[in-house]
Amino acid sequence: MANAIKKVIPMLDRILIQRFEMKTTTAGGILLPEESVPKEMQGLVVAVGPGARNPAGAGHLSVAVKEGDRVLLPKYGGTKVDMDDKREYVLFRESDILAKLE
Repeated sequence: MANAIKKVIPMLDRILIQRFEMKTTTAGGILLPEESVPKEMQGLVVAVGPGARNPAGAGHLSVAVKEGDRVLLPKYGGTKVDMDDKREYVLFRESDILAKLE
């Protein structure tokens, strides 16, 4: 998995996020169909681009999150990225991320 992620390097202010997996069973052990389970709105930052270009001069503006941070995501948006493993990865712009979780 780590090798596949190293091949994906986000550009500018884009961030690659692995969505947390949804719970498909209830506390009582009942299995839920995937269609009825809402999308998980939290994720783990896997890779970060260098940041948006600085309009005032050379270089890039730094990104507010780093690899390993937990973030709160919008319900819709982002670009789905398919990897070899069965996990869900999504590319978001830095401005689309709602919050950084501690």
